[in-house]
Amino acid sequence: MSANISDITVTTINGENKQLSEYQGKVLLIVNVASYCGYTPQYEGLEKLNQEYQDAGLSILAFPCNDFGAQEPGSNEEIVQFCTSKYGVSFELFDKVQTKGAQEHPLYARLTNAVEPTGPVAWNFEKFVVNKQGEVVARFKSSVKPYSPELIATLESELAK
Repeated sequence: MSANISDITVTTINGENKQLSEYQGKVLLIVNVASYCGYTPQYEGLEKLNQEYQDAGLSILAFPCNDFGAQEPGSNEEIVQFCTSKYGVSFELFDKVQTKGAQEHPLYARLTNAVEPTGPVAWNFEKFVVNKQGEVVARFKSSVKPYSPELIATLESELAK
C-alpha cells in the first residue's frame, strides 16, 4: 500500500469534495478530533501551531470522529460552532469520518498502515505528519500534545525541506 495520500478525496465540513493533491507543497498535520474528549483542549495547541506555522507551509486538517466513546455526537454545524467559539479554530475542519472498522475512511486506511506503529487509530487526537510530496512520514499518539518537542521537531524538519 502506498504511503502517499495525494490521490484521496475528502469532504470538507461544508460538504464539498476536496482532493488531497491540492496540498502538494504543504506539510500536513492530520488529526482526528472530538468535542467531548479528555484531549479536546488540544484544539488550543493545534490553533497555536496553525498560527505559528501556516505561513511556513503547514496545513492542519482536522477530521471529527465519533469512533471513541461517542465523543463527537454533534452535527457538522455544531462542531464548527464549538471549535470556533471555544477555541478560535481557523484551520480546516472536514466532514465526520470513521477512523477504523468496516466504514473506515480511505484516508485513515492509508494513514494507519503507512508508518510505525501501524494499526487502527487508538483514540481521538492521534496525529499524522505528511510531507510536501503527500507521503506519510510520522505518527503520534493522542497523548503527544501539539507543542511536544518531538512533534515540533518533525514539523520543523519537514517544513525546512
